[in-house]
Amino acid sequence: MKIKSLLSAVILFLVTGIVQAKPQFGRALLFNENWRFNLSDEKDGNQPGLNDSKWRLLNLPHDWSVEGVYSPDKASATGYLPGGIAWYRKTFTVPDTEKGNNVFIYFEGVYNHSEVFVNGHSVGKRPNGYISFMYDLTPYIRYGEENLISVHVDHSLDADSRWYSGSGIYRDVYLIYASPVHLDLWGVYFKATNISDKKADVSIETTMNNSLPDGANVKISHEIIDPVSRKVVAKSSKNLEIGAKLKETTKQTLFITSPKRWSLDQPNLYTIKTTVTLDGKVIDQNEQQIGLRDIKFDPDKGFALNGVWTKVKGVCIHHDAGCLGSAVPRDVWRRRLITLKKMGCNGIRMTHNPQAPDVYELCDELGMLVMDEAFDEWEFAKKKWIKGWNKGTPGYQGAASYFNEWSDKDLRDMILRDRNHASIIMWSIGNEVDYPNDPYSHPILDNAGINQPVKGGYLPNNPKAERLGGIAKRLTAIVHGLDTSRPVTAGLAGVVMSNETDYPYALDITGYNYTEDRYAQDHTKYPDRVIFGSENGHSLESWRVVRDTEYIFGQFIWTGIDYLGESGAWPSRGFYTGFLDFGGFLKPRGHFRQALWSAKPVAYIGTYHQPEKKNYLSTDAWPLWNYNEGEMIRVVCYTNASKARLMLNGKQAGEVINYDDNTGVIHWDIPYQEGKLEVIGMDIDNQETCNYALQSSGRPNAITAQSDLSSIRKNRGVAQVVVQIVDEKGIPVMISEDEVTCTIEGPVELLGLEASNNSDMGNYNDNVQRVYHGRLMAYVQATGKEGKINLKFTAPWLKEATVTIEAK
Repeated sequence: MKIKSLLSAVILFLVTGIVQAKPQFGRALLFNENWRFNLSDEKDGNQPGLNDSKWRLLNLPHDWSVEGVYSPDKASATGYLPGGIAWYRKTFTVPDTEKGNNVFIYFEGVYNHSEVFVNGHSVGKRPNGYISFMYDLTPYIRYGEENLISVHVDHSLDADSRWYSGSGIYRDVYLIYASPVHLDLWGVYFKATNISDKKADVSIETTMNNSLPDGANVKISHEIIDPVSRKVVAKSSKNLEIGAKLKETTKQTLFITSPKRWSLDQPNLYTIKTTVTLDGKVIDQNEQQIGLRDIKFDPDKGFALNGVWTKVKGVCIHHDAGCLGSAVPRDVWRRRLITLKKMGCNGIRMTHNPQAPDVYELCDELGMLVMDEAFDEWEFAKKKWIKGWNKGTPGYQGAASYFNEWSDKDLRDMILRDRNHASIIMWSIGNEVDYPNDPYSHPILDNAGINQPVKGGYLPNNPKAERLGGIAKRLTAIVHGLDTSRPVTAGLAGVVMSNETDYPYALDITGYNYTEDRYAQDHTKYPDRVIFGSENGHSLESWRVVRDTEYIFGQFIWTGIDYLGESGAWPSRGFYTGFLDFGGFLKPRGHFRQALWSAKPVAYIGTYHQPEKKNYLSTDAWPLWNYNEGEMIRVVCYTNASKARLMLNGKQAGEVINYDDNTGVIHWDIPYQEGKLEVIGMDIDNQETCNYALQSSGRPNAITAQSDLSSIRKNRGVAQVVVQIVDEKGIPVMISEDEVTCTIEGPVELLGLEASNNSDMGNYNDNVQRVYHGRLMAYVQATGKEGKINLKFTAPWLKEATVTIEAK
């Protein structure tokens, strides 16, 4: 194509402007609407002549596994839900006006073993279900005519994960129109250095892609826009000669005066606007947000953000949201992350795979530190529990089957996609790949104590642990080749064994999973090693060692949010130790953690029958005040106040009790009396700083429903409605198990009803759900039209509740 033809081809691009999207080049359009779906291995699913009119019509993102039936014959590892094989198809027309432009399709994630076809031609395969990828459709596109995209998804090996993965095209899809000379996929990379109160140096590497048979000379311009004033505060331009059918990279340095740093409390985000011109005409443009911050890791001091030594109070998360499965809308993630931040959490570990781009963007916006992670297994598959948790005969399906072939590209694509996020402070190349005897083994296992099961000691027929070092060096080199601004880490499960290999020495910083007892001795033995808790339990002791040990910079608790999979024996939907439940509600243990982590005064009380063991102090006590008159009840208080007073019906119950750092729990044993139970947190001068109250409830009388939003975007906006059972006085009834029916009117669809009951293995695809602890969460999504949305919640013998939301 000649240059003049190229310029005429981008007229539409100039007229319609830029749609900001994750590929970070070209004119990207969401491609989620009106796909045909068939849950079967259709023989000719890629052929244009196939009649798919009877296939299901749906919008993406879509997870078919969560629509399945929970069954005890399915793998407990993935939540007793099915996998399978399916096809997705969509017809579309590329206008004649796009002739001369290239056409691409970009998938944020397809689980898994996907193959994409256009007009019957295969354009690529990708086995990894968590990696974003793109294909060039241009050679097969018929401009001005109907085209067909077909996607084959093979999740027939449905026990291929240790947690729930979901199945299908479960993240967004984009169709991209781009000039033949365009910014490369994820082609703008920035790095800020020499950050001070006076200035910051911003280096920007730009990679261009030229698919023309001739060379092209382009001008690349960058503007940096202030997060507050929205004015341009720095700009630079540079010419670049790109050879025919080649990629070229150029570098520019810009200077920002009086920079506004990105921090946990003030997550300031500048905007880089990149414009590419050819002969004075704009041929590509992109905007993305960046944060200016300085990070430092030290073996003796821990972690510093912008020069301030900081403890990472982190949690591990998976990618599902209960009844929504893995197709989780951005608004749902926003609510969950805000709840975690209010709890005092400042760190998120993306376990154990890249997450949806929305999650990183939200962490940037909210001020959360991220540990991004690539793999849960390397060359050998881990055990997958099929009929219960940690028992029975395991399976060995998994990502190891394609690791050797795809790991370099998968890791490279994760780094390229995510490296501009201010929130990310470290890259993890693996999680527990060194779990002793699963599968790697070493003679040290015969005589060393490890804080995890090691059955049979050294197993000489298993793969040798020494293999880990070589793989770690290879993966670390890939990361360092793409980003030198962050360290490489991994979550080590068998650190005693790994210390006998090159594995930990290939890392920049070293994560310890559940091996807090190794911190002190390894800090002494390996004084140059930066150590942190990459995965930890909920105990107070595991937090205190972080809090009180200068060189341990943080921990990531397993887990932040309840998730599907890794289920116990039937009935069990998933792993239930989160601070938040499946519906995103803060659990009692979340209140306990808030008392440990929050900088604001907090107090909470929960109750249970007086235990036989006098010293039993639960951190899972629900806020219930309904017992038989005179029963002895233990009231536990989770607070960060210096002391606390308990009040029952306006009178002090028991003594004022000082906070006990050995337990983190204040408690009283008192006889039950109907009414109001309140705790008052006080400082050392007996001044009230916080309080929390419970009220005895009567019988269920009515339903209340409250939406987080009064209006939602007409284009797939989501409202989250909290449904609560109350008595005639409006007091929540914790012991209610009423069955609620949701009916809707207006341009909206019901995505799901989530009550957060781990043992409820019923139907989550209808509009009926039994509440748990007296409440549930309803998710509704607009369908693209404006109008009023009416939601009605009913239950036998209860007063109904209605909610009106407007789609705009």
